[in-house]
Amino acid sequence: MRRLRFNGSGSGVDGCPSVHEDLDSGEIVVHGPPLTDPAETAQLQHLSPGETAIVVPRDVLADFGPKEVSQVPHMIGLKEFPKLFTTLKHTAWRLESRRRYASDELTPTYAQFLRGEPVSWDGVDAEWCANRREQTALGKRFERVRIVDDPPTPGQLYLLNNARRNSAVGEDIRCLWRRDAERLHLPEEDFWIIDSRLVALLHFEGDDLTGVELITEPARVNSYAQIRDAAMHHAIPYQQLAAQVAAAD
Repeated sequence: MRRLRFNGSGSGVDGCPSVHEDLDSGEIVVHGPPLTDPAETAQLQHLSPGETAIVVPRDVLADFGPKEVSQVPHMIGLKEFPKLFTTLKHTAWRLESRRRYASDELTPTYAQFLRGEPVSWDGVDAEWCANRREQTALGKRFERVRIVDDPPTPGQLYLLNNARRNSAVGEDIRCLWRRDAERLHLPEEDFWIIDSRLVALLHFEGDDLTGVELITEPARVNSYAQIRDAAMHHAIPYQQLAAQVAAAD
C-alpha cells in the first residue's frame, strides 16, 4: 500500500485539484476534474485504455509539485526494446559508435563474412525486415549514422556489408569517419531517438548489450537531437564510404 503525503491544493473550498506524493517511490499523485469531451481527449497522445486525463491548473503543479527532480534511470529490458519500433509515430534515428558488437559475432552471417564468402541476407531476421518494410510503407523514417574507424574494424566492415540489407527494407544508412566524429565532439554512445521525443540509450557491458535507458526529459532529448543534426549533416551515404574503403585496399 502506498504511503501518501498531501502536498497541497489549489482550492480552499473542496480541496480539488490536489497533489500528493508517494513517500517511498517519489511518484506524484494528482486528482482533479476529468477531461471528458471526446473531441478534447482525441487530441491526447499515448492515452492508454484505463487511463484518465484530468485538468490541473498550472499554478497547482508549480506550487505543490516537486522542486528538485532526481534523475533515476528508467531502464527497460531487451525483450521490451523492440516494441519501440512498432509504436513509433514517424521517425527512428540511430547513432552507432562502437567498434564491435558481440551479438553480431554470434551470427552465421558474421562467420560467412569472416571467411570471405558472399553474405546472403535473404531470409535473415525475416520478422525484423517485415516490420521495417511495414513501417516504412506507412511513411515512417528509419535512419542511422555509423561511426567508422580508419581502417575499419572487422565489425564495422561487417555492418558496412549489412547496410545493403537494411537499405533494402527502407532504412537510410550513412557513415561518418571517427576523425570527423571527434572533430564534431560527438559522444561515443549508442542511442535511438524515437519521434524526437524519446531517447533510447543503449547500455553495454564490454561489447554485450545489457539494457536500454529511456530518456524523456525535454532538455536531454534536445541535446541528443543536436547530436543527430550534426551527424546527419556531415555523414555520407554508406555506399560512398564503402567505395573509399575499397579504394584504400
